[in-house]
Amino acid sequence: MINVIFFFLFFCFTDLTWASEDDRPQRQKAPDPVLLAANAALHTAHYIPPVRAENSLITDTALEQALTQRYIEQYASAHGVATLNAILERARIYLPFIKDEVTRLKMPPEIAYLPVIESGFLITARSKSGAVGLWQFMMNSISPFNIRVTDLIDERRDFVKSTKGALLKLEENYRTLGSWELALAAYNSGLGAVSRTVQRTGRNDYWELVRRNDLRQETVHFVPKLVAAAFIISQPRRYGINVWQEKFEWETIELPRQISIDMLAEETGVSKELLRNLNAELLHGISPADANYRLKVPLSHLAEIKAVLERDDLQLIRYLYHVVRHGDTVWSMSRTYNTSVNMIEQHNPGISARYLKIGETVVIPAFKLPILE
Repeated sequence: MINVIFFFLFFCFTDLTWASEDDRPQRQKAPDPVLLAANAALHTAHYIPPVRAENSLITDTALEQALTQRYIEQYASAHGVATLNAILERARIYLPFIKDEVTRLKMPPEIAYLPVIESGFLITARSKSGAVGLWQFMMNSISPFNIRVTDLIDERRDFVKSTKGALLKLEENYRTLGSWELALAAYNSGLGAVSRTVQRTGRNDYWELVRRNDLRQETVHFVPKLVAAAFIISQPRRYGINVWQEKFEWETIELPRQISIDMLAEETGVSKELLRNLNAELLHGISPADANYRLKVPLSHLAEIKAVLERDDLQLIRYLYHVVRHGDTVWSMSRTYNTSVNMIEQHNPGISARYLKIGETVVIPAFKLPILE
């Protein structure tokens, strides 16, 4: 039985918890076997006092929870530490900005580590339910935060916009519910769902709602996972967590024209992977024809990048040229060349989707190789 419980807990640890916008009324759930087993073993837990900020989520109450201690044990294992170190390596270019925003907004510092359990700090993460990015935004939750999704761009993968949106969302949850633990629960299962649970039960304490099994099981595990991960990360020497000395610095720049970030990388010597991770919202690595769009670039290569962008003799986007044949339509060309009708129309002013002329040349921005039939 002990082995069964261990492997079930290990599975819970390694499985990422995705953000959900499920706003349905919650029903009473059967007791969680993990929670029951953890409570039975609570007397064996060993607590290590952490260094805490004034509004830290790492409270005595949080650390007294059996689930929190179980997740601390799992994250502190050799596999757990290796997993956290891999996640933090991916977080290297994002976490300093996130920490600065959390500090600026005077939020609990552990919130900066929420992407650890949401996405594993994988900027391109997509859940089975369609949540995307570091903060796992669903399509139905982006409108209040000026986050766009088009054929070219998905700003749920923009670490700046998504971070600001997620923190605003958490602030709204906190203002409504009056507790950061409940705000996080609402981030996981929906503000409406948690608000209804609070109203129905008359209880506004997250840990009491957990104890009484009033929340969804995913939400029961959500805050303990975050507290445990933050607890381990906050003590790098004790647990062998890798930390970096230099803060990654980046800058945003205006673009005089559309570009391919792969071609920009080739001309400047900047890592393609770094540019793509900084600008992961660009679904095809092509900037939009939007004067307001700003490219994020490493500060260490700012001068070289600006110099390349100022050169009129360099073409920084590849084009294909299609000669219209009988039966061609703008839609069929978009399918053949893996682009959108909108992009073809944008690069061919005056083109008529209904009246193409046989023999005329259509400019196609080359995002991917064409589909050969």
